[in-house]
Amino acid sequence: MLIPAKRANALPKLFFAELNKRIAVLQKEGADIIRLDAGSPDLAPNETILSSLKTTTDDPTQHGYGGYRGQPYLREAIAAYYQNRFGVTLADDELHPLIGSKEGLANLHLAWLNPGDLSLIPDPAYVAYQAVPILAGARTESFPLLEERGWLPDLNAISQESAEAARMMWLNYPNNPTGAPASLEFFQEAVNFCRKYQILLCHDAPYTDVTFDSYRAPSLLEIPGAKEVVIEFNSFSKTYNMAGWRVGMAVGNSVAVQALAKVKTQIDSGLGKPIQHMAATALTSDQSWLTERNAIYQERRDLCLSLLSEMGIEACRPVGGLYVWFKTPVGYSSVEFQTKMLEEAHVSLSPGTMYGQQGQGWMRLSFVSDVSVIRHALERMKRLLT
Repeated sequence: MLIPAKRANALPKLFFAELNKRIAVLQKEGADIIRLDAGSPDLAPNETILSSLKTTTDDPTQHGYGGYRGQPYLREAIAAYYQNRFGVTLADDELHPLIGSKEGLANLHLAWLNPGDLSLIPDPAYVAYQAVPILAGARTESFPLLEERGWLPDLNAISQESAEAARMMWLNYPNNPTGAPASLEFFQEAVNFCRKYQILLCHDAPYTDVTFDSYRAPSLLEIPGAKEVVIEFNSFSKTYNMAGWRVGMAVGNSVAVQALAKVKTQIDSGLGKPIQHMAATALTSDQSWLTERNAIYQERRDLCLSLLSEMGIEACRPVGGLYVWFKTPVGYSSVEFQTKMLEEAHVSLSPGTMYGQQGQGWMRLSFVSDVSVIRHALERMKRLLT
């Protein structure tokens, strides 16, 4: 009998993979499922970005390997974006293109964690922070994001023993799943904490440019001296509606970036050149269309908040991201509510517990559908609950 490696067996089942199977069964039975679970943007990149891709694919010289480090024009575009958007200067060894930021954060664990090493992760949080350390034979310990603190952690509550043992710590703002922001004051506190204990501070920032109510999200690298301890991941998936094209970037501490790059050379051969052209165009072309795009998301967000309020459901008001984080009605656990909505209302949501124990009693709703679809979905939910 053939047996997979222990690390493969130890990986938890991915919620969305299992959800897709259940939805397929319901659809085969005739159910019309409205999906408000995953955060895949339904809008396209703007025409300038798409034209760049189309033009490049017509060039017969652009179909070979794209280079382990990416093409110089993409690297220059990444540096220009960080300079223009955040006032952060990046040297060439402080940045690296990624095949989506998820790939990068997974490979960073292989580059940074030895077997038995500790990674500090927030709760609730993106599920990969909990799962991928298993690939490195490492362990995790969570620290709670507190509603009363605006979904920021109390770093002083992390024990000295855990802080001294930790090799990396994860933050994610604007936050998934809560939509909460982080201030520069908190980022300064986090940098000070990680500098004190020599922890690599990993900031996952894919929602930096998906913001509302005139909020402008900062980069953690804006903190003076942050590059001593910080590596930041950014993604084209949410900012430029390019989730399926899989482009991201890792920037910051040169030792961490180069360690990640070294692992990547053994795993992939880089991005295709047409995708790199598209990505560079996205970063360097007129960014004003993002304001219009964010206005569409804000309209959807406001509709969700209004209709949930009509149901008597308490929700957080996100200033960034693609999600509304709301409390389950009295009498339901997160999984119970998710199951009821899926099976009876045929509306698919994400249960808060998939993001950690602190997510019990919470749900995540993704507003990556047209307002008519969102309204129809929440009307189904309302009819079932009243």
